[in-house]
Amino acid sequence: MGYITVGSENSTPVELYYEDQGAGQPVVLIHGYPLNGHSWERQTRDLLDAGYRVITYDRRGFGRSSKVGAGYDYDTFSADLDALLESLDLHDVVLVGFSMGTGELARYVARYGHERVAKLAFLAALEPFLVARDDNPEGVPQEVFDGIAAAAKGDRYAWYTQFFADFYNLDDT
Repeated sequence: MGYITVGSENSTPVELYYEDQGAGQPVVLIHGYPLNGHSWERQTRDLLDAGYRVITYDRRGFGRSSKVGAGYDYDTFSADLDALLESLDLHDVVLVGFSMGTGELARYVARYGHERVAKLAFLAALEPFLVARDDNPEGVPQEVFDGIAAAAKGDRYAWYTQFFADFYNLDDT
């Protein structure tokens, strides 16, 4: 468990919290929005039991990592991932992304190549473009995203409480 510095904002270090457990081929688990590295707790146990080295981390702005005013784009997220892989000197790594984390995987390989990467796993992958437009008529209407933003701004605690209740609910209701 520790932190790596991936940059600075206003002379303040931008740090990512990570946990590095086990030995064997490294597996890096990249969480989605609005989760953190602990969302992989169950999978971490199974991977450790199977003999893998497991690295989870909180992406910038999430969990125990720095909350900064900028850098919430895939170029920066992928640069953060590259810094983590370099800092821990990871090679032959399996990168596993969930939801928003899959965008980070795609951008990482596009920008940094696959020299360190053995495999990629995209779980509940993001669509390339979510919003409905003339060139994407099957997308989600902009009003849906506007409503999400308004609800989160209006009562963030209530919004996240409902989000997690819905996210982890197995019922059809």
